[in-house]
Amino acid sequence: MNTMNDLFLHFLKDVYYAERQISKALPKMAKAAHSPHLREAFTEHREETQHHIERLQQVFEILGKRAQTVTCEAINGLIEECEELLDEAKEPSAVRDAGLAACAQAVEHYEMARYGSLIAWAKSLGKADIVTILEKTLAEEKKADSLLTKLSNAEINTLVKAA
Repeated sequence: MNTMNDLFLHFLKDVYYAERQISKALPKMAKAAHSPHLREAFTEHREETQHHIERLQQVFEILGKRAQTVTCEAINGLIEECEELLDEAKEPSAVRDAGLAACAQAVEHYEMARYGSLIAWAKSLGKADIVTILEKTLAEEKKADSLLTKLSNAEINTLVKAA
């Protein structure tokens, strides 16, 4: 990576990989969630994630590049952490839900960091059309994180305290 364009493309491939892995993990997380609200949040975010993938493909198209991935060890680690939680925290379900929400927020924070960087770089590279596309996704990631915080504070963590 010798140029900002190279760096931008590398991180684009990274987040494309991440979104695809997240899309695979969310149904498992939804199935494991005891809280109907948490299950619904995961299910809805999976649908949003499909749109994130489509938007990234659109960005690749604008750049005249084939949509491809590079392995993102960070997202692999975050998803592995969630899988370990599911293996270890079977009961009480409120505790597992709290862990699922925390794992999901770690993923959201990773994505927000990546999209924030990509937006800043796209601005510096004069790619306003790409900025607009990526900003839509960043807003959805922030909304998902906010919902997880709300669910945790209003419902999930309250149940954990009682467990």
